[in-house]
Amino acid sequence: MANHKGLIANVDLRTHANNLAHRTKDIDRGRLIVRRGQSFSITVLCSDGVPPKHSLDPALYLGESDKVLILVRKEPQTGDTWWFHQQRAQDEMLLTLHSPADAAIGRYYLSLLMMSPDGHIVERSDRIRFHMLFNPWCKDDVVYLPNENLLQEYVMNEDGIIYTGAWDYITSIPWSYGQFEDNVMDICFEVLDNSKESQKSLEMDIEKRSNPVYVSRIITAMVNSDGDRGVLSGRWDEQYSDGVPPYRWTGSVPILRQWSKAGAMPVKYGQCWVFAGVACTVLRCLGIPTRLITNFCSAHDVDASLSIDVLVNEQLESFGGKDSSWNFHCWVESWMRRDDLPVGNDGWQVLDPTPQELSDGEFCCGPCPVRAIKEGNLEVKYDAPFVFAEVNADIIYWIVQGDGQRRKIREDWGSVGRSISTKHVYSDLREDVTLHYKYPEGSKKEREVYKKAGHRVTELTNDGTDPGQLQLSIKHARPVYGTDFDVIVEVNNGGDRDAHAQLTMLVVAVTYHSFHRGECLRQTARVSVPARKAHREVLRLRFDNYARCTSEHPVIRVKALVEALGGNEPIMRVANIPLSVPELLIQVLGKAVVWEQMTAYISFTNPLPVPLKGGVFTVEGAGLLSATEIHVKGDVAPGMKVKVKLSFSPMRTGIRNLLVNFDSDRLKDVKGVTTLIVRKKYTHVITGL
Repeated sequence: MANHKGLIANVDLRTHANNLAHRTKDIDRGRLIVRRGQSFSITVLCSDGVPPKHSLDPALYLGESDKVLILVRKEPQTGDTWWFHQQRAQDEMLLTLHSPADAAIGRYYLSLLMMSPDGHIVERSDRIRFHMLFNPWCKDDVVYLPNENLLQEYVMNEDGIIYTGAWDYITSIPWSYGQFEDNVMDICFEVLDNSKESQKSLEMDIEKRSNPVYVSRIITAMVNSDGDRGVLSGRWDEQYSDGVPPYRWTGSVPILRQWSKAGAMPVKYGQCWVFAGVACTVLRCLGIPTRLITNFCSAHDVDASLSIDVLVNEQLESFGGKDSSWNFHCWVESWMRRDDLPVGNDGWQVLDPTPQELSDGEFCCGPCPVRAIKEGNLEVKYDAPFVFAEVNADIIYWIVQGDGQRRKIREDWGSVGRSISTKHVYSDLREDVTLHYKYPEGSKKEREVYKKAGHRVTELTNDGTDPGQLQLSIKHARPVYGTDFDVIVEVNNGGDRDAHAQLTMLVVAVTYHSFHRGECLRQTARVSVPARKAHREVLRLRFDNYARCTSEHPVIRVKALVEALGGNEPIMRVANIPLSVPELLIQVLGKAVVWEQMTAYISFTNPLPVPLKGGVFTVEGAGLLSATEIHVKGDVAPGMKVKVKLSFSPMRTGIRNLLVNFDSDRLKDVKGVTTLIVRKKYTHVITGL
């Protein structure tokens, strides 16, 4: 190399212009962050002018080491390759690099070689680092999504809504994805770097990062910590004293930052909606269009039988059995073309980061085409049989008698996979996407899909049950946690003769994932039901009955069994009743201006007949403030209003959500959200003559 040091005086990455064009300015305004399949330009200033007939050659490396050298051609070639062109001025050169639409995402290093006319290297610049992401705006990228409104929601929106509760009583909680918050992108790449595949061979792993199928599958494995250095530990037994309870989180950013700061030690604790929220953050940050999905009455079919076997004893107490059905279960869908699968499998793909079952030896799930689930094509990868069962399995109830014999008492063919929901693109309303996953219940097409998938097909009545003389139903209002309420169990006699039966009713508290928390009430009665009439039993549920055993997502499960004396087979019904909690009130004073301090007041009235101890508010908001805890002094008496003050300075302009969570010893997971429009700070200059 010739000794012409100082020839390259300065390299301007033109970060502002490039990041604006690549829609990455919200990630970082100081570093160069680009999207693949889209050109970007840098300027090289020469100290004594551009030498005649000299040129620049880029030396490009992928990853932290120099082992993966990327060939950059001087002109476009057939196929997907990197190439560049340059323009000369008097004292500077403009170098424009064109990346292929299938380039690997990650950290790149660029050195600029000043070449003499005879092909010798005159000078080499320092290594310049930049980051590359997927590009859903590029039609040649396999994550291309040709709708700007969808891209604004599924890539750029930092705030979301997660649906919870039950299919017939859907509630929602706000969630801050915060994919453009400080250092989040770096942590997302840390997540990939800590995967098993990366630990085995970093070079091979980073080269595979061109494929969103590979990347998204790694993320579903790494968001949970089962078997690897993943982000979150899951826990469902409510023993959270050595960590943060899942219901206290209001966003992904504190979780990711804690994991990174602790050197890839798992954060305690998460459950399905937390796993899904973190996965959505990472996928959106890397440029893969992603949305969070909630499936109501979601089946967990361990043995791939397409049926969930629920065992109860003669006292209606559940026991044993590995299968289960959850009131709700959350996963994500990511948009991508599936070149590895037959035609017809592009579009939304199910990815489930909650550790449930092993997939190729890892606790991950997907990407599985939603279209394949709807059509019953269960041979496609990945994990199609498991996902199909989540939305289509039967629930079969069995009584296990004292002698160990089983007796089938109910087959429920229509409850699993109800009201599958996601946030609407154009508003904060709920969008029902059930028909993306399955044909209408009872339709001819649905029966064809069931046969194709190896699922039993049965002619059903409207409520998914076989008709008989006695009918059983459970009716209830939408109760509020802390109040007393009634549940009505009705036995209807559709026959021409009076019926005599024994009615057993059991009320228990359960978690949303069907973990039994305790018995609240039990009642048995001999009933006589006249022909063509109905008999009603009213169960009065008092706060004292259920408060001692409800969980952070309080759900009351009512089981009723009617056995006609000397008549029909026993009939069983089950109803899950979520108990609602009131929302917090948030009052923001004044207009929101970037970097100017503002004040918010958060208030909450204790609705319970008992005092609340250990109250704490958790507040966060992408672009507004990092997660902050405000502890309540003293107890909050019944009916008492507590009010706290919060001061903060918005950090970024735009529409921003301020999210608040309240927890205490007796009342948990109380949420509130308010929306702010943060404006630029304008300075007015007054001039005079």
